[in-house]
Amino acid sequence: MELLRFATAGSVDDGKSTLIGRLLLETKQIFEDQLEAVERTSRERGFDYTNLALLTDGLRAEREQGITIDVAYRYFATPRRKFIIADTPGHTQYTRNMVTGASTADLALVLIDARKGVLEQSRRHAVIASLLQVKHLVLCVNKMDLVDHDEARFEEICAEFGDFAAKLEIDDLTFVPISALEGDNVVHHSPNMPWYEGPTLLHHLEHVYIGSDRNLIDARFPVQYVIRPMSHDHHDYRGYAGQVASGMFRPGDEVVVLPSGFTTTVAGIDTADGPVTEAFPPMSVTVRLADNLDVSRGDMLCRPNNMPDATQDVDAMVCWFSERPLQAGVTLSVKHTTRWTRARVQALPYRLDVNTLRREEGPAALAMNDIGRVSLRTANPLFVDEYRRNRTTGSFILVDEGTHETVGAGMILGTGTPS
Repeated sequence: MELLRFATAGSVDDGKSTLIGRLLLETKQIFEDQLEAVERTSRERGFDYTNLALLTDGLRAEREQGITIDVAYRYFATPRRKFIIADTPGHTQYTRNMVTGASTADLALVLIDARKGVLEQSRRHAVIASLLQVKHLVLCVNKMDLVDHDEARFEEICAEFGDFAAKLEIDDLTFVPISALEGDNVVHHSPNMPWYEGPTLLHHLEHVYIGSDRNLIDARFPVQYVIRPMSHDHHDYRGYAGQVASGMFRPGDEVVVLPSGFTTTVAGIDTADGPVTEAFPPMSVTVRLADNLDVSRGDMLCRPNNMPDATQDVDAMVCWFSERPLQAGVTLSVKHTTRWTRARVQALPYRLDVNTLRREEGPAALAMNDIGRVSLRTANPLFVDEYRRNRTTGSFILVDEGTHETVGAGMILGTGTPS
């Protein structure tokens, strides 16, 4: 069965957790005792309805404050597809968690409260989804029951968001009017909105085509771990474990090892369930090579005629997470695929205004939650592709060397210094 990963995004109290609770409830993924506990807690808190958000807000602080702080992953399946949902927070200070949840998503659901319309945080999340190359975006106009299921209000929000989204790189944009609380148009068509003739949200999630989204052309395999079993049965076994970032690998393929540049062929590919005849993303496999080469963690296997750029100059869009602003001249740790190195921030060419998408040239710094273009010089070469072509080899995280805190996420635009 095909797997669809999707992330929910939107401003505070737009109903993200409630929507996921509704999806879980109506696809029969919830046990009766879970539902009874939620109903009981809802009554204790004085709600006159079953608060389905309680099904997803897992942290105690989240339940007590009624907000989402961390990314909550939920799993469900229908006869057509399996789903992994990343329920991401709406608060501005938790934008980093939204980036985490959306970074592996095939599709993003942006929720908008029909009463409030398009807010700054709605725009920020759409910009992040676009930067993260999430190919499919669904705008759920929620709480339609609170605006009397008004078609004109729905059309007004769609037009405003559509104008904004036209400036972004979004291949596929769909609009659905829903009420997560009442269940309108989530799994079943709503009799309250006969004017809406499109698919329900679940129908769209089950049928959206994601087969062409994965890069099966550029073969990239970052080595995560060298496997050398010490038992007598396997004393000559040497394999290189990791996750296929992109492309296809088969036994007999000629591969080049970076950074050494030595070439060899793939002798075999093993998984936990035994050998396979091909490996593709996102499979986790162990690759055996025909020759005994010096290969270690952080190295990369690719094809001799299709290699990533080996560079120390990286030009990227960065979403900054830390309360300490990012300024030119600072040195940070960089984790790119399985490789760690240090990097110096050479320049901050511009900051992006998420409301207008205008570029503010030459900012003094990037503040928390800012998105901007950053030029880095790394201590060791990285093996990179542009993010638009490869989400794995085109992304990295920035880590503060003193606190070991993840302070930024980067999407590579190219190599060399910016023009």
